[in-house]
Amino acid sequence: MSHPPEIDAILMIASSEASADMLYAVGMFVPDPFTCIEQNGRRTLVMSDLEIDRARTQAKADEILSLTAYQNRLKERGIPQPDLADVVAEALRDKNIRSVQVPLGFPVGYADRLRERGIIVQAKDDPFLDARPTKTPQEIEYIALASRHTESALREAIGTIGEAIVKDGLLCGPEGVMTSEYVKKIINLHLLERDCLALHTIVAGGLQGCDPHDQGSGPLRAGEPIILDVFPRSNVTGYFADITRTVIKGRASDALKRQYDAVLEAQEVAFVRLKAGIDGQDIHKAVEDHFKKQGFETGEKDGRLQGFFHGTGHGFGLEVHEPPRISNISCLLKAGHAVTVEPGLYYTATGGVRIEDNVVVTETGYENLTRIEKRLEI
Repeated sequence: MSHPPEIDAILMIASSEASADMLYAVGMFVPDPFTCIEQNGRRTLVMSDLEIDRARTQAKADEILSLTAYQNRLKERGIPQPDLADVVAEALRDKNIRSVQVPLGFPVGYADRLRERGIIVQAKDDPFLDARPTKTPQEIEYIALASRHTESALREAIGTIGEAIVKDGLLCGPEGVMTSEYVKKIINLHLLERDCLALHTIVAGGLQGCDPHDQGSGPLRAGEPIILDVFPRSNVTGYFADITRTVIKGRASDALKRQYDAVLEAQEVAFVRLKAGIDGQDIHKAVEDHFKKQGFETGEKDGRLQGFFHGTGHGFGLEVHEPPRISNISCLLKAGHAVTVEPGLYYTATGGVRIEDNVVVTETGYENLTRIEKRLEI
Protein backbone atom coordinates (compact mmCIF):
# COMPACT_ATOMS: atom_id res chain seq x y z
CA MET A 1 0.00 0.00 0.00
CA SER A 2 1.45 3.33 -1.01
CA HIS A 3 0.38 6.85 -0.13
CA PRO A 4 1.65 10.40 -0.70
CA PRO A 5 4.31 11.62 1.74
CA GLU A 6 1.97 14.27 3.18
CA ILE A 7 -0.41 11.52 4.36
CA ASP A 8 0.46 9.92 7.70
CA ALA A 9 -1.48 6.66 7.25
CA ILE A 10 -4.23 4.90 5.38
CA LEU A 11 -7.58 4.26 7.05
CA MET A 12 -10.50 1.97 6.33
CA ILE A 13 -13.75 1.64 8.28
CA ALA A 14 -15.82 -1.13 6.75
CA SER A 15 -17.10 -4.67 7.00
CA SER A 16 -14.80 -7.12 5.26
CA GLU A 17 -17.87 -8.99 4.01
CA ALA A 18 -18.90 -5.86 2.10
CA SER A 19 -15.52 -4.26 1.33
CA ALA A 20 -13.12 -6.15 -0.93
CA ASP A 21 -10.32 -3.79 0.11
CA MET A 22 -10.82 -4.60 3.78
CA LEU A 23 -11.03 -8.33 3.08
CA TYR A 24 -7.83 -8.15 1.02
CA ALA A 25 -6.06 -6.24 3.79
CA VAL A 26 -7.06 -8.35 6.80
CA GLY A 27 -7.83 -11.75 5.25
CA MET A 28 -10.89 -12.62 7.36
CA PHE A 29 -14.64 -12.16 6.98
CA VAL A 30 -16.23 -9.79 9.50
CA PRO A 31 -19.92 -8.83 9.04
CA ASP A 32 -19.85 -5.49 10.90
CA PRO A 33 -17.71 -2.41 10.20
CA PHE A 34 -14.37 -2.24 12.00
CA THR A 35 -11.24 -0.11 11.72
CA CYS A 36 -7.97 -0.75 9.92
CA ILE A 37 -5.06 1.70 10.18
CA GLU A 38 -1.81 1.21 8.29
CA GLN A 39 1.16 3.40 9.14
CA ASN A 40 4.68 2.81 7.80
CA GLY A 41 3.77 -0.72 6.72
CA ARG A 42 2.37 -1.65 10.14
CA ARG A 43 -1.30 -2.65 10.27
CA THR A 44 -3.50 -2.01 13.33
CA LEU A 45 -7.08 -3.18 13.77
CA VAL A 46 -9.60 -1.87 16.27
CA MET A 47 -12.06 -4.69 16.98
CA SER A 48 -15.19 -5.23 19.04
CA ASP A 49 -15.28 -7.78 21.86
CA LEU A 50 -17.26 -10.06 19.54
CA GLU A 51 -14.41 -10.32 17.03
CA ILE A 52 -11.21 -9.47 18.88
CA ASP A 53 -10.10 -12.98 19.82
CA ARG A 54 -10.82 -14.35 16.35
CA ALA A 55 -8.92 -11.43 14.84
CA ARG A 56 -5.89 -12.22 17.01
CA THR A 57 -5.65 -15.67 15.43
CA GLN A 58 -6.96 -15.07 11.89
CA ALA A 59 -6.32 -11.48 10.82
CA LYS A 60 -3.32 -10.24 8.86
CA ALA A 61 -2.38 -7.54 11.36
CA ASP A 62 0.53 -6.42 13.50
CA GLU A 63 -1.61 -5.05 16.32
CA ILE A 64 -5.18 -5.70 17.54
CA LEU A 65 -6.73 -3.05 19.78
CA SER A 66 -9.96 -3.20 21.76
CA LEU A 67 -12.90 -1.01 20.75
CA THR A 68 -14.33 -1.41 24.26
CA ALA A 69 -11.12 -0.23 25.91
CA TYR A 70 -11.19 2.96 23.83
CA GLN A 71 -14.87 3.52 24.61
CA ASN A 72 -14.21 3.14 28.34
CA ARG A 73 -11.29 5.57 28.17
CA LEU A 74 -13.46 8.15 26.39
CA LYS A 75 -16.28 7.70 28.89
CA GLU A 76 -13.85 8.40 31.72
CA ARG A 77 -12.93 11.58 29.87
CA GLY A 78 -16.57 12.71 29.93
CA ILE A 79 -17.97 11.48 26.60
CA PRO A 80 -21.08 9.55 27.72
CA GLN A 81 -21.65 7.57 24.50
CA PRO A 82 -18.52 7.60 22.37
CA ASP A 83 -19.23 6.62 18.76
CA LEU A 84 -16.91 4.94 16.28
CA ALA A 85 -15.60 8.26 14.99
CA ASP A 86 -14.59 9.20 18.56
CA VAL A 87 -12.74 5.89 18.91
CA VAL A 88 -11.00 6.17 15.54
CA ALA A 89 -9.93 9.75 16.23
CA GLU A 90 -8.51 8.68 19.60
CA ALA A 91 -6.63 5.75 18.04
CA LEU A 92 -5.17 8.07 15.41
CA ARG A 93 -4.09 10.58 18.06
CA ASP A 94 -2.36 7.77 19.98
CA LYS A 95 -0.27 7.16 16.87
CA ASN A 96 0.34 10.87 16.14
CA ILE A 97 -1.62 10.53 12.90
CA ARG A 98 -3.07 13.83 11.73
CA SER A 99 -3.92 12.94 8.12
CA VAL A 100 -5.30 9.79 6.53
CA GLN A 101 -5.96 8.47 3.05
CA VAL A 102 -9.26 6.63 2.63
CA PRO A 103 -11.01 4.72 -0.19
CA LEU A 104 -13.12 6.67 -2.65
CA GLY A 105 -16.24 5.04 -1.22
CA PHE A 106 -15.37 5.88 2.41
CA PRO A 107 -18.56 6.86 4.30
CA VAL A 108 -18.98 10.63 4.16
CA GLY A 109 -20.43 10.63 7.67
CA TYR A 110 -17.24 9.21 9.15
CA ALA A 111 -15.13 11.57 7.03
CA ASP A 112 -17.09 14.60 8.29
CA ARG A 113 -16.83 13.50 11.93
CA LEU A 114 -13.10 12.84 11.68
CA ARG A 115 -12.56 16.25 10.09
CA GLU A 116 -14.56 17.83 12.94
CA ARG A 117 -12.03 16.18 15.27
CA GLY A 118 -9.07 17.71 13.44
CA ILE A 119 -8.12 14.80 11.16
CA ILE A 120 -7.30 15.54 7.51
CA VAL A 121 -9.14 13.00 5.33
CA GLN A 122 -8.15 12.53 1.70
CA ALA A 123 -9.85 10.06 -0.68
CA LYS A 124 -7.85 7.98 -3.18
CA ASP A 125 -9.09 6.76 -6.55
CA ASP A 126 -9.44 3.04 -7.21
CA PRO A 127 -7.57 0.83 -6.91
CA PHE A 128 -7.19 1.94 -3.31
CA LEU A 129 -4.77 -0.86 -2.44
CA ASP A 130 -2.18 -0.74 -5.20
CA ALA A 131 -1.33 -4.46 -4.98
CA ARG A 132 -4.89 -5.73 -5.41
CA PRO A 133 -5.17 -5.82 -9.23
CA THR A 134 -2.02 -7.98 -9.54
CA LYS A 135 -2.95 -11.44 -8.36
CA THR A 136 -0.56 -13.68 -6.42
CA PRO A 137 -0.21 -17.39 -7.30
CA GLN A 138 -2.46 -18.16 -4.30
CA GLU A 139 -5.15 -15.79 -5.56
CA ILE A 140 -4.97 -17.34 -9.02
CA GLU A 141 -5.51 -20.76 -7.43
CA TYR A 142 -8.60 -19.41 -5.64
CA ILE A 143 -9.98 -17.99 -8.91
CA ALA A 144 -9.22 -21.23 -10.77
CA LEU A 145 -11.10 -23.22 -8.12
CA ALA A 146 -14.09 -20.90 -8.38
CA SER A 147 -13.91 -21.37 -12.15
CA ARG A 148 -14.03 -25.15 -11.81
CA HIS A 149 -17.20 -24.91 -9.70
CA THR A 150 -18.73 -22.44 -12.16
CA GLU A 151 -18.00 -24.71 -15.10
CA SER A 152 -19.55 -27.64 -13.27
CA ALA A 153 -22.74 -25.64 -12.76
CA LEU A 154 -22.76 -24.51 -16.39
CA ARG A 155 -22.38 -28.08 -17.63
CA GLU A 156 -25.30 -29.11 -15.42
CA ALA A 157 -27.44 -26.31 -16.88
CA ILE A 158 -26.39 -26.93 -20.49
CA GLY A 159 -27.06 -30.64 -20.04
CA THR A 160 -30.53 -29.88 -18.71
CA ILE A 161 -31.30 -27.65 -21.69
CA GLY A 162 -29.88 -30.25 -24.07
CA GLU A 163 -32.10 -32.98 -22.62
CA ALA A 164 -35.26 -30.87 -22.88
CA ILE A 165 -38.15 -32.00 -25.08
CA VAL A 166 -39.57 -29.44 -27.51
CA LYS A 167 -43.35 -28.97 -27.43
CA ASP A 168 -44.96 -26.20 -29.46
CA GLY A 169 -41.59 -24.48 -29.68
CA LEU A 170 -41.06 -24.48 -25.91
CA LEU A 171 -38.43 -26.42 -23.97
CA CYS A 172 -39.98 -28.88 -21.55
CA GLY A 173 -38.44 -30.88 -18.72
CA PRO A 174 -39.60 -33.12 -15.87
CA GLU A 175 -41.51 -30.25 -14.26
CA GLY A 176 -43.17 -29.06 -17.44
CA VAL A 177 -42.25 -25.97 -19.45
CA MET A 178 -38.61 -25.09 -18.79
CA THR A 179 -38.09 -21.52 -17.62
CA SER A 180 -35.12 -19.28 -17.03
CA GLU A 181 -35.94 -19.41 -13.34
CA TYR A 182 -35.78 -23.22 -13.34
CA VAL A 183 -32.34 -23.29 -15.00
CA LYS A 184 -31.05 -20.55 -12.69
CA LYS A 185 -32.19 -22.61 -9.70
CA ILE A 186 -30.20 -25.60 -11.01
CA ILE A 187 -27.10 -23.42 -11.38
CA ASN A 188 -27.42 -21.65 -8.05
CA LEU A 189 -28.11 -24.80 -6.00
CA HIS A 190 -25.25 -26.64 -7.72
CA LEU A 191 -22.91 -23.84 -6.70
CA LEU A 192 -24.30 -23.59 -3.18
CA GLU A 193 -23.47 -27.27 -2.68
CA ARG A 194 -19.88 -26.32 -3.53
CA ASP A 195 -19.87 -23.47 -1.01
CA CYS A 196 -20.22 -20.77 -3.66
CA LEU A 197 -22.92 -18.10 -3.73
CA ALA A 198 -24.31 -17.08 -7.12
CA LEU A 199 -26.40 -13.92 -7.22
CA HIS A 200 -28.17 -12.45 -10.27
CA THR A 201 -27.27 -15.42 -12.46
CA ILE A 202 -28.22 -14.77 -16.09
CA VAL A 203 -30.20 -17.29 -18.13
CA ALA A 204 -31.60 -15.07 -20.87
CA GLY A 205 -33.20 -16.45 -24.02
CA GLY A 206 -34.11 -14.79 -27.28
CA LEU A 207 -34.68 -11.05 -27.13
CA GLN A 208 -33.95 -11.00 -23.40
CA GLY A 209 -30.35 -11.85 -24.27
CA CYS A 210 -30.08 -8.59 -26.21
CA ASP A 211 -29.83 -6.76 -22.88
CA PRO A 212 -26.49 -7.99 -21.46
CA HIS A 213 -27.62 -7.68 -17.83
CA ASP A 214 -31.18 -8.99 -18.21
CA GLN A 215 -31.26 -11.98 -15.84
CA GLY A 216 -33.91 -13.67 -17.98
CA SER A 217 -37.39 -14.83 -17.07
CA GLY A 218 -40.17 -17.06 -18.31
CA PRO A 219 -40.24 -19.97 -20.77
CA LEU A 220 -37.21 -20.89 -22.85
CA ARG A 221 -37.74 -21.57 -26.54
CA ALA A 222 -36.14 -23.89 -29.06
CA GLY A 223 -34.30 -22.21 -31.92
CA GLU A 224 -33.37 -19.14 -29.85
CA PRO A 225 -29.95 -18.43 -28.32
CA ILE A 226 -29.76 -18.68 -24.53
CA ILE A 227 -27.05 -16.73 -22.72
CA LEU A 228 -25.83 -18.31 -19.48
CA ASP A 229 -23.65 -15.90 -17.51
CA VAL A 230 -22.60 -17.24 -14.10
CA PHE A 231 -20.44 -15.25 -11.67
CA PRO A 232 -20.39 -16.83 -8.20
CA ARG A 233 -18.29 -15.93 -5.19
CA SER A 234 -16.59 -18.58 -3.10
CA ASN A 235 -17.86 -18.46 0.47
CA VAL A 236 -14.50 -19.88 1.56
CA THR A 237 -12.03 -17.53 -0.15
CA GLY A 238 -14.18 -14.59 -1.27
CA TYR A 239 -12.93 -14.85 -4.86
CA PHE A 240 -15.17 -14.76 -7.94
CA ALA A 241 -15.28 -16.50 -11.28
CA ASP A 242 -17.22 -15.07 -14.24
CA ILE A 243 -17.97 -17.33 -17.21
CA THR A 244 -20.51 -17.04 -20.04
CA ARG A 245 -21.64 -19.47 -22.69
CA THR A 246 -24.34 -19.12 -25.35
CA VAL A 247 -26.27 -22.20 -26.46
CA ILE A 248 -29.31 -23.08 -28.54
CA LYS A 249 -31.55 -26.12 -28.34
CA GLY A 250 -31.84 -27.42 -31.88
CA ARG A 251 -30.48 -25.97 -35.11
CA ALA A 252 -29.29 -22.39 -35.33
CA SER A 253 -30.09 -20.21 -38.31
CA ASP A 254 -27.27 -19.32 -40.69
CA ALA A 255 -27.43 -15.72 -39.42
CA LEU A 256 -27.05 -16.82 -35.80
CA LYS A 257 -24.20 -19.19 -36.66
CA ARG A 258 -22.38 -16.36 -38.36
CA GLN A 259 -22.97 -14.12 -35.36
CA TYR A 260 -21.71 -16.78 -32.96
CA ASP A 261 -18.61 -17.46 -35.07
CA ALA A 262 -17.83 -13.74 -35.18
CA VAL A 263 -17.95 -13.56 -31.37
CA LEU A 264 -15.78 -16.66 -31.05
CA GLU A 265 -13.25 -15.15 -33.47
CA ALA A 266 -13.37 -11.87 -31.53
CA GLN A 267 -12.15 -13.72 -28.47
CA GLU A 268 -9.14 -14.89 -30.45
CA VAL A 269 -8.55 -11.34 -31.67
CA ALA A 270 -8.27 -10.35 -28.02
CA PHE A 271 -6.24 -13.38 -26.96
CA VAL A 272 -3.47 -12.92 -29.54
CA ARG A 273 -2.90 -9.36 -28.31
CA LEU A 274 -3.16 -10.10 -24.62
CA LYS A 275 0.09 -9.74 -22.65
CA ALA A 276 1.77 -7.48 -20.12
CA GLY A 277 2.44 -3.97 -21.38
CA ILE A 278 -0.49 -3.86 -23.81
CA ASP A 279 -3.13 -1.16 -23.45
CA GLY A 280 -6.55 -2.73 -22.98
CA GLN A 281 -7.97 0.05 -25.12
CA ASP A 282 -6.00 -1.26 -28.13
CA ILE A 283 -7.40 -4.76 -27.61
CA HIS A 284 -10.93 -3.39 -27.38
CA LYS A 285 -10.49 -1.38 -30.58
CA ALA A 286 -9.19 -4.46 -32.40
CA VAL A 287 -12.34 -6.36 -31.36
CA GLU A 288 -14.53 -3.48 -32.53
CA ASP A 289 -12.68 -3.39 -35.86
CA HIS A 290 -13.09 -7.14 -36.24
CA PHE A 291 -16.86 -6.89 -35.87
CA LYS A 292 -17.06 -3.99 -38.34
CA LYS A 293 -15.04 -5.90 -40.93
CA GLN A 294 -17.41 -8.83 -40.50
CA GLY A 295 -20.34 -6.50 -41.19
CA PHE A 296 -21.67 -6.37 -37.63
CA GLU A 297 -22.51 -2.72 -37.03
CA THR A 298 -23.17 -1.13 -33.66
CA GLY A 299 -25.71 1.60 -33.02
CA GLU A 300 -29.30 2.36 -32.20
CA LYS A 301 -31.89 0.52 -34.26
CA ASP A 302 -35.61 0.21 -33.62
CA GLY A 303 -35.23 2.24 -30.44
CA ARG A 304 -32.49 0.20 -28.78
CA LEU A 305 -28.74 -0.32 -28.94
CA GLN A 306 -27.65 -3.25 -31.05
CA GLY A 307 -24.27 -4.74 -31.98
CA PHE A 308 -21.26 -4.63 -29.63
CA PHE A 309 -21.80 -1.94 -27.02
CA HIS A 310 -19.92 -3.03 -23.89
CA GLY A 311 -16.30 -3.53 -22.94
CA THR A 312 -14.24 -6.49 -24.09
CA GLY A 313 -13.36 -7.42 -20.52
CA HIS A 314 -12.82 -6.39 -16.92
CA GLY A 315 -10.71 -7.31 -13.95
CA PHE A 316 -12.14 -9.52 -11.23
CA GLY A 317 -11.04 -11.18 -8.00
CA LEU A 318 -12.54 -10.22 -4.66
CA GLU A 319 -15.07 -8.24 -6.69
CA VAL A 320 -16.76 -9.41 -9.86
CA HIS A 321 -15.90 -6.08 -11.50
CA GLU A 322 -12.66 -4.36 -10.54
CA PRO A 323 -9.68 -2.77 -12.30
CA PRO A 324 -8.24 -3.19 -14.87
CA ARG A 325 -10.57 -2.76 -17.85
CA ILE A 326 -10.37 -3.84 -21.47
CA SER A 327 -12.55 -1.13 -22.91
CA ASN A 328 -12.53 2.20 -24.71
CA ILE A 329 -10.66 3.73 -21.76
CA SER A 330 -6.87 3.45 -21.73
CA CYS A 331 -5.61 0.93 -19.17
CA LEU A 332 -2.19 -0.74 -19.22
CA LEU A 333 -2.28 -4.47 -18.53
CA LYS A 334 0.30 -6.08 -16.23
CA ALA A 335 1.42 -9.61 -15.50
CA GLY A 336 -0.85 -11.06 -12.83
CA HIS A 337 -3.97 -9.16 -13.86
CA ALA A 338 -7.00 -11.48 -13.83
CA VAL A 339 -9.44 -10.35 -16.53
CA THR A 340 -12.45 -11.59 -18.43
CA VAL A 341 -12.51 -11.67 -22.22
CA GLU A 342 -16.18 -11.43 -23.17
CA PRO A 343 -17.06 -9.98 -26.59
CA GLY A 344 -20.71 -10.09 -27.55
CA LEU A 345 -23.15 -9.22 -30.33
CA TYR A 346 -26.80 -8.37 -29.74
CA TYR A 347 -29.46 -8.04 -32.44
CA THR A 348 -33.22 -8.18 -32.06
CA ALA A 349 -33.48 -10.20 -35.29
CA THR A 350 -31.37 -13.09 -33.95
CA GLY A 351 -30.88 -12.61 -30.20
CA GLY A 352 -27.76 -12.15 -28.11
CA VAL A 353 -24.45 -14.00 -28.20
CA ARG A 354 -21.73 -13.62 -25.56
CA ILE A 355 -18.77 -15.87 -24.77
CA GLU A 356 -16.65 -15.17 -21.68
CA ASP A 357 -13.46 -16.75 -20.38
CA ASN A 358 -11.36 -15.97 -17.30
CA VAL A 359 -7.67 -15.39 -18.01
CA VAL A 360 -4.53 -14.22 -16.24
CA VAL A 361 -2.17 -11.88 -18.06
CA THR A 362 1.47 -13.01 -18.27
CA GLU A 363 4.65 -11.33 -19.49
CA THR A 364 4.41 -13.10 -22.85
CA GLY A 365 0.66 -13.70 -23.22
CA TYR A 366 -2.01 -15.16 -21.00
CA GLU A 367 -3.15 -18.25 -19.13
CA ASN A 368 -6.76 -19.24 -19.75
CA LEU A 369 -8.30 -20.53 -16.52
CA THR A 370 -11.52 -21.54 -18.29
CA ARG A 371 -11.85 -25.09 -19.61
CA ILE A 372 -15.54 -25.54 -20.44
CA GLU A 373 -16.21 -26.14 -24.12
CA LYS A 374 -17.73 -23.57 -26.48
CA ARG A 375 -20.57 -25.06 -28.50
CA LEU A 376 -23.64 -23.26 -29.82
CA GLU A 377 -25.98 -26.11 -30.78
CA ILE A 378 -26.88 -28.64 -28.09
